[in-house]
Amino acid sequence: MSMGIGRPPGNRKQVAIKSLWIGVWLAFMSAPIKDLADGTHTPWATALGTLGLVVFVGCYLVLVFRPSPRMLSPVQVRIALTFLSALAVTLSLTLGSPWLVLFVYVSVSAGAALPLRTARWLIPAATAVLVAIGFTGGHPREIITALVFPALLGGFSMTGIRQMILTTIQLREARATVAQLAANEERLRLARDLHDLLGHSLSLITLKSELAGRMLPDHPEQAAAQVADIEQVSRQALVDVRSAVTGYRRPTLPGELAGARTALAAAGITAAIPAEPPEDLPEKPEEVLAWALREAVTNVVRHSGARSCKVTLAPRQTLDGRVLELTVSDDGRGASGTAPGNGLTGIAERLATVDGTLATRATDPRSGKGFTITLSVPVESDLGFPE
Repeated sequence: MSMGIGRPPGNRKQVAIKSLWIGVWLAFMSAPIKDLADGTHTPWATALGTLGLVVFVGCYLVLVFRPSPRMLSPVQVRIALTFLSALAVTLSLTLGSPWLVLFVYVSVSAGAALPLRTARWLIPAATAVLVAIGFTGGHPREIITALVFPALLGGFSMTGIRQMILTTIQLREARATVAQLAANEERLRLARDLHDLLGHSLSLITLKSELAGRMLPDHPEQAAAQVADIEQVSRQALVDVRSAVTGYRRPTLPGELAGARTALAAAGITAAIPAEPPEDLPEKPEEVLAWALREAVTNVVRHSGARSCKVTLAPRQTLDGRVLELTVSDDGRGASGTAPGNGLTGIAERLATVDGTLATRATDPRSGKGFTITLSVPVESDLGFPE
């Protein structure tokens, strides 16, 4: 399972992956560490250099490897960058050319922590300071030129990564907002449906109850007729409510496709899912395919260990007529045994009610990895697929 961009690591594997990235970025620190280990400086200079390097790395990690760019305020970011730059200048001026590499990290920090409009001039400025200190200090030209490219490339690369993280966070927030709006719209729809279903019936029951109450002392026969009408209206209202609840509970392909997209994204699985199902699909085949899609995606999320999942939905002409074919394939560990589980058995039983078929296979037959399930339901005519 991959770690979500812009989110803190949620388990040990994600912590290990992020730590590996940290280790890769810190590879350039070998130069100042080697300089300290060589013993070319006085004990006081070595101790202060070690302390300065530890503080520098800590400040750098706070700026670059935050789960979200919004964890620090703009003022805190500027203070940290100013401190990091001052530390890089001090250490490189006092301890020699191996410490010029700190300006690469200053450049990377600026790209990771600042907006592009600010970072685009601060990254070249940090590189220019590197060059200026290198030449005025008489450091080897090859060291200076070797650090210029990493400083510029690393800084501007991090601006792209920062923008990607911010965009991902905004998309996640927008998706949450859309989900909330959809839930609100669904509640409004339920309220409208309940009003349409029960408003007239309950008003009629109330009116006839009042009439029956008035007629009881003197006209019991008419009161009995009103009570009979009340019973009839109540039964019809009960039938309407049961029919509406059945419709609400019935899964639909648009809803299950959206749910599959959300479930796979939450599990960190790369998903390829069609945007819209076909139009004019009969109610019963649609319900069967919706249940099957829900079960198949649940199996991918819970049991497959997959990194990607692909869902296809397309009409196909067979010798027995036209069918609508649903395929769910993943690149996970594959089938766990020879006997089908309860989920596949349930899918097969539902398909049997609409004369559908089910087939399973390994996504990669050579290695036996992955799992692909294909379901087909007959349809009577051409379906309207979006272009």
